[in-house]
Amino acid sequence: MKSMNESLLQYAWQCKHFKMTQIQTVDGIPLEVIDVGQLNKDAGPDFFNAKVKIGTTMWAGNIEIHLSASDWYRHHHENDLRYDSIILHVVEKSDMRIYRKNGEVIPQMEIELVDSVKRNYELLSQTNGWIRCSLLWKNIDRDYLSFQLTRMICERIHRKSRELVTLLESNKNDWSSTFYLILLKSFGMHTNALPFELLAKSLPLRVLAKHKNNLMEVEALLLGQAGLLHGDPQDEYETGLRKHYDYLRKKFELTPIDGTLWKYSKMRPSNFPHIKLAQFAALIHMSDHLFSRIMECNSKEQIQKLFQCKTSTYWESHYKFSKESVHRTKHLDDGTINTLIINAVVPLLYIYGEKHENEQMQEKSMRLLEEIPAEKNNLITKWRELGQEVCNAYQSQALIELKRQYCDLNKCLCCSIGHHLLSNKKTRDDR
Repeated sequence: MKSMNESLLQYAWQCKHFKMTQIQTVDGIPLEVIDVGQLNKDAGPDFFNAKVKIGTTMWAGNIEIHLSASDWYRHHHENDLRYDSIILHVVEKSDMRIYRKNGEVIPQMEIELVDSVKRNYELLSQTNGWIRCSLLWKNIDRDYLSFQLTRMICERIHRKSRELVTLLESNKNDWSSTFYLILLKSFGMHTNALPFELLAKSLPLRVLAKHKNNLMEVEALLLGQAGLLHGDPQDEYETGLRKHYDYLRKKFELTPIDGTLWKYSKMRPSNFPHIKLAQFAALIHMSDHLFSRIMECNSKEQIQKLFQCKTSTYWESHYKFSKESVHRTKHLDDGTINTLIINAVVPLLYIYGEKHENEQMQEKSMRLLEEIPAEKNNLITKWRELGQEVCNAYQSQALIELKRQYCDLNKCLCCSIGHHLLSNKKTRDDR
């Protein structure tokens, strides 16, 4: 078996997944663990306020955990007064004595994990699959998993909410401007999220709002600020956009972003930046107080209808300037609209409800996730290949959070599902 890491030892101590009968210090003194204490996630001892009985003496204080006793000096704890309150040093291997600053010996205990935890951790450590627990996933109780996925969606909403609160505060609590920023970023999806975000920050909503009644001027502002109106115009339409943008750029003292940031590789033409920006321009042109209208909606269908728009005529036969293509109406399809609702509408509705103590608004945001179909991407496909049911966006968003915030970071020991698998005595290797 691979050498245990400190995180595993901390997990085992916290959850009492170690052999607790007839335990003793390395000096042979009987030891009883009354309270393992509280895990410290900051600097300092690993556990606070623990209680142990060593011999006939009851001790209350802090616990430090290491792989080897010599790590105490390797980490220079002997010079840190915070570690003078350690009542027990828990180690995998006691290779030396350790002392407090006054010369007193600190009691040590060699921890021995229960067999099932050792076996399950070995399975997790040796798995090279898409996720470390792929071999064990089918053993997870479905009701337990459903509960934990609910926790994951709560974590995702909470994490996104904190980011949005910061953004909202930077916009002086202007909900419309904040919605504009996250909505435009969402138009970039994963591939072009960064340039779309930079574009939104470089082009204030108030500037677009002043010209929203003129679709060509809105396109000129968006495409120009995107750095896509450069060089000699290739046709009459681009020439017109360029003239509008040159005027508006000077009027509002705008600075475009770097046009080389945009990515086109392995992308369907319908997702090219030019098309997405033309669609966003059409949405701005046809919308009036969009976020306020969204809040008034009572159903998913009503919100989806607010996003139904199509590009101007020029883009029906172009994906880029000057290069004509087969005529096709390029509207926002249902999948794209649902993605925008998931990534922009839901989190901001939730935050609005939280800020205004409006539980109905928060419930509406969660209901939208339950009503919207699950996203179609490689990540969700992989979950389904593991046998995981994914029926709606509520479930898919929870699984995305689990994968990106835990699985990809190998944080099994911080994951409630990882804890469940490690402590499951019935888990076995079914390879």
